Amino acid sequence: MGARKHNTAEARKEAQKSLYFAKLNNCPTSPRKMRLVADMIRGKEVNLALGALKFSTKEASRKLEKLLKSAISNWEQKTGKQAGEETLYVTNIYVDDAGSLKRLRPAPQGRGYRIRKRSNHVTIFVDTKNTNEQN
Repeated sequence: MGARKHNTAEARKEAQKSLYFAKLNNCPTSPRKMRLVADMIRGKEVNLALGALKFSTKEASRKLEKLLKSAISNWEQKTGKQAGEETLYVTNIYVDDAGSLKRLRPAPQGRGYRIRKRSNHVTIFVDTKNTNEQN
């Protein structure tokens, strides 16, 4: 690795230390369905977001609920504080497209229709409101 890439990688690692996030890679749900659930909790307070995810009927909400709990746990571990003492917010949430599994379905007259089984990557950032205003 060259010196420039090494320095950029080190700077990126330092910047990540001040962020509190959790990632879910290769989740076997289509990104469109996951974004519907992600839009429900974007910018909300963490306890409200957990309640919304818990009582949602969508399959993607179960996975996001678990991921949000992981992000809260990461925040507690990095700061040394309890989540009950501070009001945490979902500052950012990204749903990116991941690889798709390509399958074939038999079709009339000897043809085959392609089925794409999509998956996604989800990243949730949590932080307190005070930290957001300073940035």
